[in-house]
Amino acid sequence: MRINEHPILEFKRDKPVTFTFDGQQISAYENETIAVALHGAGVRILSRSQKQRPRGLYCSIGNCASCMMIVDGEANVKTCITLVRDGMVIKTQTGKGILT
Repeated sequence: MRINEHPILEFKRDKPVTFTFDGQQISAYENETIAVALHGAGVRILSRSQKQRPRGLYCSIGNCASCMMIVDGEANVKTCITLVRDGMVIKTQTGKGILT
């Protein structure tokens, strides 16, 4: 299921791209965020708290920390505001934040 409307963000479906999420190939569209692409692929848990509680797509405007992941080796990336690119490598980030 893809998110088609949002009160603040505009989603444009451009050319198809693929990226890797925790070792799995995911299809997406250029100009959509990583979190939206993962949601569209059925991924509902984006991170886990220090107590291992699941965190999912929440604000979609970068205000919370529920969607932080490791993107191309960089930790603490807010995937709800980061656009997906072809060939990205994204990994789940769990527990305490990682200092980079």
